[in-house]
Amino acid sequence: MNETEFDAGSVDAYDYELPRELIAQHPLDHRIDARLLLINRQTGELSHHYVRDLPDLLNAGDMLVLNNSKVIAARLVGMRTSTRGRWEGLYLRAAENGFWEMLSKTRGHMTPGETITLRDHDGRDSEQLVVCSRLDEGHLVVRPLEPIAIEEFLERFGRVPLPPYIRDGQMVDQDTTSYQTVYAKVPGSVAAPTAGLHFSTDLIRHLQRRGVLTAGLTLHVGVGTFRPVATERIEDHKMHTEWCEVTDAAASKITDARAAGGRVIAVGTTSVRVLETAAQQLSTNKLNPGTESKFGGWTGETSIFIRPPYSFQMVDALLTNFHLPKSTLLMLVSAFAGRELVMRAYREAIEERYRFYSYGDCMLIV
Repeated sequence: MNETEFDAGSVDAYDYELPRELIAQHPLDHRIDARLLLINRQTGELSHHYVRDLPDLLNAGDMLVLNNSKVIAARLVGMRTSTRGRWEGLYLRAAENGFWEMLSKTRGHMTPGETITLRDHDGRDSEQLVVCSRLDEGHLVVRPLEPIAIEEFLERFGRVPLPPYIRDGQMVDQDTTSYQTVYAKVPGSVAAPTAGLHFSTDLIRHLQRRGVLTAGLTLHVGVGTFRPVATERIEDHKMHTEWCEVTDAAASKITDARAAGGRVIAVGTTSVRVLETAAQQLSTNKLNPGTESKFGGWTGETSIFIRPPYSFQMVDALLTNFHLPKSTLLMLVSAFAGRELVMRAYREAIEERYRFYSYGDCMLIV
């Protein structure tokens, strides 16, 4: 596409070609050895670094905002009991009265009353689920034959829900720790907030010793994050909804850091969505619409769709992975840094053989 002639409202404007071999299939042995492409929005300059260089790239007083959501073992495998046909599922959420909502993948349609036989971690047939109903989105509502807490159930039968571009979603033992941030503590995500995968405990301590501040918030990453934009026009895309929270204490830390001249550096697009949603909600609810926006604690669901043009209220810099073509995440990054600069950075990353997507390298946009 001609860089000087593009339609910012077209999904095709956010497309690019990626050699398949650049999609990272395994994490690096050391998280901090990932490469980091530094993008300066003011000058347009691109420079090449490593995650371990972050203490020299950030300033004392800067505030790193980390999504502390923890990935749950949401992927399930088994078979349709009656036909012994292969079945795969993804636990989404608990419904009322002991029922669970799940994505389901099998040949044909499952009907209420049908049962699923799950396989445990050793490949043995085990627990059964009963299909209770189908939802409009094609999701299933199920319940276990025998009452069991969802936490125990997923511990026994769940697997790490890797995205399909990593080994076709097939986990290995290493993924249990590799596909989890070192600061994860609030269970609820069905995919990792991948920008945070680059941090080790030692790196965070090193940054803190250098005066870089940290604050945690929560956004439980849902399956909608990976759904492609199927419409031709961006404005026609229906954004998915995810639960998030920023506590009063975290909001105060972030506000104080910014007031003292530090940059708010969102680690990942999920952190951006929480920060911007909270700012919008509080601005909408304030008593004096003409006054400066305030920022504080907020809990709820967000379906914010950040795309060009967008005026950011809380985010001064962004650490993020490389995202799928035509994805809402790439549109968010383009809203922050400008589409042309982002696409130029992607082209350079491909030329320099950066590793892409969840287990890949990252960029820091300042």
